[in-house]
Amino acid sequence: MNYENILISQENGIGTITINRPKKLNALNKATIAELHSAFDSLNKDANTKVIIITGSGEKAFVAGADISEFADFSVEQGTELARNGQKTLFDFVENLSTPVIAAVNGFALGGGLELAMSTHFRLASDNAKMGLPEVSLGVIPGYGGTQRLPQLVGKGKAMEMVMTAGMIGAEEAKQSGLVNHVVPQEELLPLAHKIANKIMRNSSVAIAHAIKAVNDNFKDGVNGYQTEITQFGICFGTEDFKEGTTAFLEKRKADFPGK
Repeated sequence: MNYENILISQENGIGTITINRPKKLNALNKATIAELHSAFDSLNKDANTKVIIITGSGEKAFVAGADISEFADFSVEQGTELARNGQKTLFDFVENLSTPVIAAVNGFALGGGLELAMSTHFRLASDNAKMGLPEVSLGVIPGYGGTQRLPQLVGKGKAMEMVMTAGMIGAEEAKQSGLVNHVVPQEELLPLAHKIANKIMRNSSVAIAHAIKAVNDNFKDGVNGYQTEITQFGICFGTEDFKEGTTAFLEKRKADFPGK
């Protein structure tokens, strides 16, 4: 598929998606959301892709928000459908991918941009990054999962403050709040993402997929995450990766996981 708004590459087990709308500070519009869904889906289905990194083009923005011009005149029904379709197509989709997804936040991550970063499995940030959910300053609330994922990451009180003030926080404050895991100078951001991705790839991709499901279920209403863990733990015993991992351990050698 030819993409107009994103760049996609795959090398040495790492798939990289770069949102490429620099004149719009990589703002999300419907077309970009659709392209991102396609790219994530394609990489997730590629057995050679073990980790996915998502970042923004340029040095200013990861994603500076949504393209407001697309929905400024929407009705209640259209607004509801916008949020529902967006969450299903991209944000929930990314969160539940079986392939680990790392967000490399290289600048502004505002509104839908922060919501996209929060839907990934964890986040790294450059030291110039700024993050926030400014939607209430436009008379609306975050609609792509922001009111749900932000409290999970930073706690209810901090999330309430960020949403109500519509303000931005810097990279270091984001790290202290648990919103991002690491902060580095911009030129070190992608190298760090690759370094962590390589650490992930030493392990069983099958086990990681089961771990993602178990961790995610802890945050789903009405789902018993402990039961999910028990089930996923048991499933692992029937995999080739489990046989290889335990055999390698007992033989005191490095495991060569087949990913099955």
